[in-house]
Amino acid sequence: MERKKKMSLAVWIFIGLALGIAVGLMFTGNPEFANNYIKPFGTLFLNLIKFIVVPIVMFSIMTGVISMSDLRKVGSVGIKTILYYMCTTSFAVFVGLFFANIFKGSFIQLSTAGLEYTAAEAPGFIETLINIFPDNIISPMSNATMLQVIVMALFFGFGTIMAGEKGKPFSDFVESANEVSMKIMDSIIQLSPIGVFCLIVPVVATNGASILGSLALVLLVAYIAYIAHAVIVYSLTLKGFVGIHPITFFKGMMPAIMMAFSSASSVGALPLNLECVEKLGARKDIASFVLPLGATINMDGTAIYQGLSAVFIATCYGINLTMSQQLTIILTATLASIGTAGVPGAGMIMLAMVLQSVGLPVEGIALVAGVDRIFDMGRTSVNITGDAACALIVSKLEDKKDARIMAKMV
Repeated sequence: MERKKKMSLAVWIFIGLALGIAVGLMFTGNPEFANNYIKPFGTLFLNLIKFIVVPIVMFSIMTGVISMSDLRKVGSVGIKTILYYMCTTSFAVFVGLFFANIFKGSFIQLSTAGLEYTAAEAPGFIETLINIFPDNIISPMSNATMLQVIVMALFFGFGTIMAGEKGKPFSDFVESANEVSMKIMDSIIQLSPIGVFCLIVPVVATNGASILGSLALVLLVAYIAYIAHAVIVYSLTLKGFVGIHPITFFKGMMPAIMMAFSSASSVGALPLNLECVEKLGARKDIASFVLPLGATINMDGTAIYQGLSAVFIATCYGINLTMSQQLTIILTATLASIGTAGVPGAGMIMLAMVLQSVGLPVEGIALVAGVDRIFDMGRTSVNITGDAACALIVSKLEDKKDARIMAKMV
């Protein structure tokens, strides 16, 4: 007798997501119950994810750097990764502005009277540069300051390579610790369907009615832009550089995308993202380096949100943005995506920087802050999908480079 095929984790996560939306709609009249009795279990799941994320990021980057065994190779991978992230982020802001300008005539003129919003102060360039480098080894891990964790992991990875044979015991420890962290991650990921259900119910219960109001069109345009960017940019680059079919890519990425959508956390979706890209063919050493870096500095979805929100807020204030102002938004949002990395509430700080760069009132953030979580779910899904595309492309480029080197040696 033939055994029934076991349902994949992706299917279970989808079921959890669908049930969560249905149950959330049932509680739209009583969101307090969802927030008091269902949300805590979602928070518990997120805490487990956050607990393992720092070891995963730290040991996976160390493993990735050490396994390359050549500092020049690390530099080659790093340059390709940064270039891809900068280019796609710039294009993402353009996509956001493009769709915002198409639909801005339909945006409802919301009242801006009495708006109050206190923006967190964006750090200056020198402060940002200093904050990238940790002043002790414990603080970055205890505070989960991911950019500092990445820098720390890079230094230990470089040091292990330079130590040569004497660095071998530490290298073995890092590889072992990485494997242990991955096994813990696998155990936590099995709880994903329950975690997704408990996270999505309170979001739908709280925002179900409001998203049908005046901000519905802005949210719709944002999601159109998210999907367009993911389908066009990632499909074309993957097809051109890797030769992978877009349907194969998005199907393989679905577990990570649904995790990012429900948790609204790029770092929280990182463990599942690593698993998905390796199954799609990315090299483990490169994925271990590219994905944690991307989870911190690559913000394509957030960049789309910046461009769209700037046009929407300008429309609400009766301001028509010029072409030069829109180009300024593209430049500022691209640079801000890296400049504010690792800062709590980075999305809002980035938007404040973008608004200030073109002279728009920062108070306008209050117009979109109420449904920021709904925006965040979509933009996080785009962010992690971009990270995955980069890992696959850089893996393919490095494979071709290695093949050319081998051909010359023969």
